[in-house]
Amino acid sequence: MKFTTFFSLFLLCGFTSHLGSASADVVDTDGNPLENGGTYFIRPVIITGNGGGVEFAATGNETCPLSVRQNPSPLSNGLPVEISSPIKFPFIKESFILDIRFPFVAPCAPSPSKWTAVKFGGKGLVVKLTGYDNTVAGGFKIKSVPNDIGGYILLFCPENSSCGYVAIEIYPTTNKRLGVTPYEETAFWIRFQRVYTSSA
Repeated sequence: MKFTTFFSLFLLCGFTSHLGSASADVVDTDGNPLENGGTYFIRPVIITGNGGGVEFAATGNETCPLSVRQNPSPLSNGLPVEISSPIKFPFIKESFILDIRFPFVAPCAPSPSKWTAVKFGGKGLVVKLTGYDNTVAGGFKIKSVPNDIGGYILLFCPENSSCGYVAIEIYPTTNKRLGVTPYEETAFWIRFQRVYTSSA
């Protein structure tokens, strides 16, 4: 009986140790862990003249703003985004499958309206808000960037396929919308800035 109890504790300690090393906390720009269900601005790691935070907008032939894109102004924080996981843990870790949504969307958009990946013609997957029929089942993840600059990238992981990397589409007609690419080197490097009442 004592041996069985000891062996069970040994396995539990080994499992939790492995889980901790493979699943690091995601932190915001203040160095605090991202709260499960917390609200943040998603901003580029490096502020240049190429754009600011993430927001929703109408692109292409959309009559309702259902596209997720980078605001073209480097001075913009974008719009607040709520990040949550169905895993009942107070903080977000890199291994967690996530739901990402804008707390406030246009009246014409479905509510609640979360980020989805949509098959978009021959251009692969595009990040859209709820409302498209050809949505791919799956979820988002956060992965740290192994670089001295720091920061993170977003992945979209379909249920029956390998994860892809969320990147900014560079085609002139896409208005800096977010898409999913198989190439990690093109991923959008981001940071999470906590939204406080004074900045919301």
